[in-house]
Amino acid sequence: MSNPSSRVNVILDDEHALKLRRLAERTHTNPGTIARSLLSTALEEADPDPRDVAALLDGIPGAFESARQGLAEARAGRGTPLEDL
Repeated sequence: MSNPSSRVNVILDDEHALKLRRLAERTHTNPGTIARSLLSTALEEADPDPRDVAALLDGIPGAFESARQGLAEARAGRGTPLEDL
């Protein structure tokens, strides 16, 4: 029986996108394959302790502001209902 997979879209800033493309070129691999491998490794090594997750999230530049903006947009009706995705 195969494991179900989930698709995740990730938007990288220019600097990280360039780094990913360079890694892919050096390894003669598709950037998506490299990204999937890197993300899988990071998830395997991630500590699920809530304190560590909170610290990780706090370290993302602009994450709190982005979350607040998204909440405001959703409350204003500018979001997309989950059933429409």
